[in-house]
Amino acid sequence: MVSERSLEVLRVIVHDYVASREPVGSKSIVDRHSFGVSAATIRNDMALLEEEELIVAPHTSSGRIPTDKGYRLFVDHLADLKPLSPAQRQAIETFLGSSVDLDDVLARTVRLLSQLTQQVALVQYPSLSQAKVRHIELVALTSTRLLTVVITDTGHVEQRIVELPVAADDDFLADVRARVNASVSGLGLDEAAARLAVFTEQFVADRRVSVAVIAATLAEQVTANRQEKLIIAGAANLVRTEGDFAGSILPVLEAVEEQVVLLRLFSEMQADEHGISISIGRENAPFGLAETSVLASGYSSAGGAVARLGVLGPTRMDYSSNIAAVRAVARYLSKSLGES
Repeated sequence: MVSERSLEVLRVIVHDYVASREPVGSKSIVDRHSFGVSAATIRNDMALLEEEELIVAPHTSSGRIPTDKGYRLFVDHLADLKPLSPAQRQAIETFLGSSVDLDDVLARTVRLLSQLTQQVALVQYPSLSQAKVRHIELVALTSTRLLTVVITDTGHVEQRIVELPVAADDDFLADVRARVNASVSGLGLDEAAARLAVFTEQFVADRRVSVAVIAATLAEQVTANRQEKLIIAGAANLVRTEGDFAGSILPVLEAVEEQVVLLRLFSEMQADEHGISISIGRENAPFGLAETSVLASGYSSAGGAVARLGVLGPTRMDYSSNIAAVRAVARYLSKSLGES
């Protein structure tokens, strides 16, 4: 059982080690923090923390560093989050507020979150497997070239250029546009793809060649939307913190590139009462990320779909500041998408 003072000693060890990347000794704790007890008393507290496997000596020096278990206890008892500065909050509102569509706002979000935390930032697209087709638009670029646009209720927009085998007039496009929206608007992506597979049958023979090309392209767009995906930014931050990894950071970089690994990790992380999910060190071993910590929060899109955003970095990270940044960005993103 860890006493309240020992827990406070653990807190300052985490804070000081995160700030300096140097093992923390009892003398430095007494010098830097107002415990009102002797260095010998602090050494006793540190010995108890070491017995509980919450801190460890990285080498023969007197200093100690937190273990994964120590970081977990620290995070679980983390009461105070460092508030974002007014400048940071203004940056979130300004940078994300000028986005033009879902793709743009998510791209901006991941870059901003990486800058705020100096970690690898991850933003998951809204759960497209549960999305529905809101509208399909066909725009004539020339008589034989079309722009096909699929818009989902999550706000995602997918565009393709289509080359038609036969020239199409405005009446033909209007007819196809009206029929395809009547067929698939409001349907889930799987059902929409199935409808598009037989859509050509609605038309007379001389129009089916062109309609088949349009329907096949739209089906590809709908199918592409069914795949879960992430946007990632700030992978270079891993290089900046390379010294925090015992071996090569290459496996971590490879895991970051493998989106399926991170999506699976996101899906298995459990949120706390504040909506924050935190997975630390060895808890990430099944995903090849045993030397990293991942912080995530959910956000909601206009269509009600829920997805996650978060950061990944070494276990030696500023949990308080990073949690505050993840929460603030997730809240603003939900608000922004809800108003779109």
